[in-house]
Amino acid sequence: MTLTFPDSEKFGLTSQFRRAAVSIPANIAEGYGKRSAADKARFYNIAQGPLNECRYYLRLTKDLGYADTQSFSNQLNEIGKMLRSYTNKVLSSWK
Repeated sequence: MTLTFPDSEKFGLTSQFRRAAVSIPANIAEGYGKRSAADKARFYNIAQGPLNECRYYLRLTKDLGYADTQSFSNQLNEIGKMLRSYTNKVLSSWK
């Protein structure tokens, strides 16, 4: 989607959006490799931060008229649900 943004956003919104989008699975992967449930949950919680950043960037993208963001918003919501569910499962198995 960011490929369609104006060139003036190359080092602004495009860069920030891509950084946050890459950070979500990177934190999930890092958490997956941790041994303790607390460490796993911490990284899954950290992944929520860039997920929320991407939600904001989608809103901004829509407000600026750069793209229709509905399908991406739906995907982020699904990812958020899965991440919360997985975090809860990891934490419940720890107790």
